Amino acid sequence: MSRFAILKQIMLQHRYRLVVTYILFSLEMVGNLLRPLFLGIAINDLLKGSYRGLILLCGVHLVWLIIGTIRHRLDTRTYSAIYTSLVTKFLSRRYNKADVSKLSAHSALAREFVDFLEFDLVYVMEAVFSIVGSLLLLFFYDTSVVLVCLGILLPVIAFSYFYGKKMNNLNKQKNDELEKQVDTITSGNNILIKEHYDNLRKWQVRISDQEAWNFGLMEILVMIVMGLSLLITNKTMGAGIEAGSLVGIYSYIQRFVSGLDTIPYTVQRLSSLNDITRRIELHEDDLVKPIIKEGA
Repeated sequence: MSRFAILKQIMLQHRYRLVVTYILFSLEMVGNLLRPLFLGIAINDLLKGSYRGLILLCGVHLVWLIIGTIRHRLDTRTYSAIYTSLVTKFLSRRYNKADVSKLSAHSALAREFVDFLEFDLVYVMEAVFSIVGSLLLLFFYDTSVVLVCLGILLPVIAFSYFYGKKMNNLNKQKNDELEKQVDTITSGNNILIKEHYDNLRKWQVRISDQEAWNFGLMEILVMIVMGLSLLITNKTMGAGIEAGSLVGIYSYIQRFVSGLDTIPYTVQRLSSLNDITRRIELHEDDLVKPIIKEGA
């Protein structure tokens, strides 16, 4: 099964829990997205001697806080149940297989599918809210800033493509070594054990170096977007811009660029899942809830 087919089967199997979790997350993101808008309104109202904006800001923040607290409590219960169901079925089907080293590594790698649902998919959804929501709200402040933001998307997407190919190869090499871990440790050969962990360290360092280059390049693009956007805002609106509006514009530019940071990361994680899918050979029956027969 492909990584997308596996994720689809997992989501269908646990659809009710996941729907509730993602609805709460979406509401949380809407509240989070609206906070800079209401912060700007609060600042402008306070400068005029009014507390109306401050009251609205506190109300929005309180609702966001309540939804976020409920969502975080539900997350652990949902994803731990998914992982337990997946790995139990996965291991029971392979219980009689002799290659314990690969089985141990694969059971750990299977966790990454659940982590993708719990952390990465949520991270991607947050980025979509940040990018799309920020562009929509920036449109009401200054359309020129929106054009600057859209102009930076193409180089980010192009960079992410090449970054993803590089990370796919590095993750493959690291997972190749990880599959040997149990056999290497049980051999008791100190030379082989040291060589194994040196190799793991080497691949981890190379992955980290690639992530560092990604971070540096993305931050350069962030600096360009923020600098151009603030210069354009100052030129088009001039000295007549309200302090709260300036805070709102700056906040949404920050949210937009933070969303851009997610694009290379998403490509990396999908590449990693592709390699994991090939290794652990998940089948459709691994994703079906087992039927437990009661004793007579």
